[in-house]
Amino acid sequence: MFKYIKNDLPASIVVFFVALPLCLGIALASGAPLFSGLIAGIIGGIVVGSLSGSQIGVSGPAAGLAAIVLTAIGTLGGYQNFLVAVVLGGIIQIIFGLLKAGVIAYYFPSSVIKGMLTGIGIIIILKQIPHFFGYDSDPEGDFAFFQVDGENTFSEIINSINFISPGATIIAVIALAILILWDRVLSKKAKIFQLIQGPLVAVVLGIVYFVITQDNPSWAISKEHLVSVPVPDSLESFAGLLSFPNFSAISNPEVWITAFTVALVASLETLLCVEATDKLDPEKRVTPTNRELLAQGVGNTFSGLVGGLPVTQVIVRSSANIQSGGKTKASAIIHGFFLLASVMLIPTLLNMIPLSVLAAILFIVGFKLAKPSLFKTMYDAGWKQFVPFVVTVVGIVFTDLLIGIGLGLGVGIVVILIKSYQNSHFLHIEDKSNGAHKIKMTLAEEVTFFNKGAILKELDRIPENSYLELDVRKTRYLDNDIVEILEDFSSKAKSRNIDIKLISERGEVENPPSYIEFFNLRPKKSA
Repeated sequence: MFKYIKNDLPASIVVFFVALPLCLGIALASGAPLFSGLIAGIIGGIVVGSLSGSQIGVSGPAAGLAAIVLTAIGTLGGYQNFLVAVVLGGIIQIIFGLLKAGVIAYYFPSSVIKGMLTGIGIIIILKQIPHFFGYDSDPEGDFAFFQVDGENTFSEIINSINFISPGATIIAVIALAILILWDRVLSKKAKIFQLIQGPLVAVVLGIVYFVITQDNPSWAISKEHLVSVPVPDSLESFAGLLSFPNFSAISNPEVWITAFTVALVASLETLLCVEATDKLDPEKRVTPTNRELLAQGVGNTFSGLVGGLPVTQVIVRSSANIQSGGKTKASAIIHGFFLLASVMLIPTLLNMIPLSVLAAILFIVGFKLAKPSLFKTMYDAGWKQFVPFVVTVVGIVFTDLLIGIGLGLGVGIVVILIKSYQNSHFLHIEDKSNGAHKIKMTLAEEVTFFNKGAILKELDRIPENSYLELDVRKTRYLDNDIVEILEDFSSKAKSRNIDIKLISERGEVENPPSYIEFFNLRPKKSA
């Protein structure tokens, strides 16, 4: 695991800086204690990272669960009651893993997964624009279109124009310039620039800027534009930041409903992220999905027991890890230890980091996920790839992650149905000699009820006085609905003087008296 520590250590630092504000922001958006987000980040890194089979995935509190958590805390009568649902949700996820439910991950179309990555990239950029200019009304980690502060993604950007913080903006611009220079030029010049990551330099510069300008009325960065980590003054006060589940609420049916909801949504988000990170992985490794569900289940159980939010594998952190050169799970685990050590040892220093600098780091992450060239690539791949891709992107930007994925998946299914309709058979005219049409129809390998419309349409088009060869030698599955269509057509064929030759692996039959009997299907009983 530590073979690539020279790659994983710098990557873990970048992931740490990306994860820190998101842990705090998601906790704030969820209506939970701030420290609960950090606990989830620590457990997501150390516990889930250790157990997971993913080499480059990073887990932590998920933005997609914020609305569920916010509602559940109110419904269940407090955060400690909600923690019981988190523990139970983790146990349910472990059961999912044992039942091998991870196979679901392999049924998401590639176009939808690429749309998910692009949509998240665009969302990251749009959501960070206000923070870049020092307008921090909406917490980090609120990725839904309709925000917890009452605004939406675009109205928030418009509002930020009236509340630009000069100090926050200038250091954000400098940080962004450093990040671009580091990525495009310096990292290719010498190894030292690969070991020391640009985001670390940008954060250190941001802290220095805050210290130097804090007494300047024009250029200082005020407290609300900085990271805000709880500062314990002793080991006892640190322990006091922890919350524990109230297991007396376990008999409440609402707790169990919330637990199943958390387990289902967290599992789905994790599986989606697994598919996405595997596509981003330069080495194209495949994550064992059932093991991932087990790891996430253990992580959520631990997180709930010590007061943390639910965790999932998170694409923002995972993509930051990949972009920063992370090679193995060591980077995810080390980032978890960085979170733990920082909140215990240097919380005051963390609270000097400008949010606008972290916004600049996330700009780079977002852009690499949503490169404009990908739109052209998907367009060139044809409408069957492009339409689900675009629908997923638009759905994520204007709703949220799961709804956007659902819309893209729905369109993908429609595309499959259309192609199934088109590809159920091949029809071509072989001979028109002697004034008679000789037509051959070859059925595909699998023909289901989805193909009824297409086959009915083609059979009705066959002119009178024709000779039809129906070839089913390649067909391995023929739905009962299709057999009934052929049975019905045989009577019409007689009245239209159409002769039929059925060609199968069992031989050739002229005008079979019963297709149902030929295919060994029982006729339907009369009512």
